[in-house]
Amino acid sequence: MYNSNRGGIIQIIIGIIFILITAQLISLQIFSSKYVLAANNNAIFRKIIYPDRGIIYDRKKRALLENTISYDLVVIPNEARGVDTATLCEILKIDKAAYSKRMVEVIIKNSRVKSGVFEPFLSAELYAQLTENLYRFPGFSLSERSIRSYPYNTAAHVLGYVAEVDVNFLQKHGEEGYEMGDYAGMTGLEKQYESILMGQRGVKRFLRDNKGKIQGPFEKGEFDTLAIAGRNLFTSMDVEVQQLAEKLLQHKIGSVVALNPKTGSVIAMASSPGYNPNLLTGNQRRKTIGRLLTDTARPIYNRAIKGQYPPGSTFKPLGALIALDEGLITPSFGYNCFGLYTSCGDPRKCEHHNAGHAANLQLALANSCNSYFLQVFRMAIDNPKYRDAKKGYLKWKQYMNSFGLGRKLGIDLPSENRANIPDTAQYNKDFGGAKYWNSCYMLTLGIGQDRMTATPLQLANAMAFIANKGYYYTPHFIDSIEEEDEVDKKLLEDFRVKQEVTKIPTEYFDVIKEGMHDVTVYGTAAFIKVPGHEFCAKTGTAQNPHGKNHSLFVCFAPKDNPKIAVAVIVENAGFGATWAGPIAGLVMEKYLNDTLTKESKTKVDYLSNVDLMPEAIKAWYIRNNKTEMLSPIEYNNDELADIWDMEMLSETAPIKTKLDTIKKLDTAAPPVQPKAPAPKNKKMKENALNPKLKKKKVNSKKNNVSI
Repeated sequence: MYNSNRGGIIQIIIGIIFILITAQLISLQIFSSKYVLAANNNAIFRKIIYPDRGIIYDRKKRALLENTISYDLVVIPNEARGVDTATLCEILKIDKAAYSKRMVEVIIKNSRVKSGVFEPFLSAELYAQLTENLYRFPGFSLSERSIRSYPYNTAAHVLGYVAEVDVNFLQKHGEEGYEMGDYAGMTGLEKQYESILMGQRGVKRFLRDNKGKIQGPFEKGEFDTLAIAGRNLFTSMDVEVQQLAEKLLQHKIGSVVALNPKTGSVIAMASSPGYNPNLLTGNQRRKTIGRLLTDTARPIYNRAIKGQYPPGSTFKPLGALIALDEGLITPSFGYNCFGLYTSCGDPRKCEHHNAGHAANLQLALANSCNSYFLQVFRMAIDNPKYRDAKKGYLKWKQYMNSFGLGRKLGIDLPSENRANIPDTAQYNKDFGGAKYWNSCYMLTLGIGQDRMTATPLQLANAMAFIANKGYYYTPHFIDSIEEEDEVDKKLLEDFRVKQEVTKIPTEYFDVIKEGMHDVTVYGTAAFIKVPGHEFCAKTGTAQNPHGKNHSLFVCFAPKDNPKIAVAVIVENAGFGATWAGPIAGLVMEKYLNDTLTKESKTKVDYLSNVDLMPEAIKAWYIRNNKTEMLSPIEYNNDELADIWDMEMLSETAPIKTKLDTIKKLDTAAPPVQPKAPAPKNKKMKENALNPKLKKKKVNSKKNNVSI
């Protein structure tokens, strides 16, 4: 009986073991793909076919970038046995230690059984040598891919660059099919429209024998997939205007932004210092690692969307619109100014002393009277309708946000900055609570100073808003996508919707436009002309606590049918009309006339050679033996890592608040306006308009300069 039970137990145990083995075999052969993949990797060589990335065109269908063929030397470490390492190292000009290091890097990145890049971007000479000797290097093969080239050497900040993906990128885009060795857009339009430009990889499969030698296509190519090229993008940019803007900014720090007010599309966006985008492709990137990281001028920093500057007097038209819409002033409102604003106790300087230069709004804009707009700002903040300064300020800030200041506009470039319209919390903290401050405590906001900042893009958009008399389209580069589908239409939808952000009557915009036109007739920009066109403009000279004043200029043209709106900022350059103004005038002329006069070409050559680079930066170059980096063509970029952190410098996230639509109040009974003396019947000239005339420099915190 005992022996009988023992035999039954043994049979049960054997049966259980048999069932487990059978289940495991079924699992391995039917349900698990692990060993199938391993077997296939031994028998089948899988070659990735990289597609051509989509091309980006300007408004005249000129290719801003193109694709050229390049080859990589790739290796499958598990198959790299019996390699003639001496010959390979001789061809690649490396030693055996470097060979071993690279092999380890490939294994870490891609494992032993997957191919990885051993030597990227082979030169024609290297490619020829490796092709002849490839039989000596088992496990190695040549992989073809396209790389970018830039025929116009321009728009580096806008186009962005492509680089090899890293582990962090793969973790963030794990569901998008990227593999180690793939390239993707990292900045600019290349990143923003990566899903459209990248295309779809193809795969070719080859059968191998037991020694790993390729015998031919696997199953006659039945399982091969074709590479699908990326789709093309069509932008609103004008490459010739872009090149002109970049040339005019040579040897300067600053930015130019030009928009089409009718559509919001970007005509040109230049940031200086810049770099040649061709230095970001192929082996150029490896050769220039580290140079940009130490450049104090930060040439990859796109100042057009990230630079924050006090707008200075370029803000004054917007301040006037608020006062008009709130019923605080009428177009005939005047202010007695004889060179100083003293109503807040601390005198604020105005550049004019003659009576009547601010007898009405139009004259005040033409002459850029500081006193006038300081008073207008105070009237808005201390508006009795809102009972206290805090509520008046919040209403003023709401206007600013609706005009596109102090918030991101949503342009189709990554890393846009919102700049700053200060919140009441900042003043509460400084002055001990809302009940302790009034309009005098932030007085210079009225002339675009204090803590107010704006990006060049925001200033250009504000000009489009005025040119359109109350609306704008979200600024954007891409007008259309090749073979546009419903998904693409949704992607571009926000750029095709009119942003009617206020209900300010159009007649108020007419007054502002006339005043800005007078700026170009007898005001602070009277010497700047655009052949064949009348235009509207506003100069600005903004205080800079870190050095010389910034030169600003905003404008749109033609006056009665605006087709271009421009904002120019030249850092540490002084008067707005002296440097930023002429640059803007030439940009408008080139776009509107499609050419430049002989006289204008001479101006271009002169302005492009004027060196306004801050002395501190030039001294840094000399101190660090980097004088060669003063030439714009020599600027270069880097791989991801640190440089990526520089480009994507984080900012404080804005508080999300719903903006109420600004409603026009009943202005049937406007407030009583002070009387002002009649203006003199003669043209008033600014010394800033003529560099030969000397003028006493004002750059103190007490006397805010804003022209």
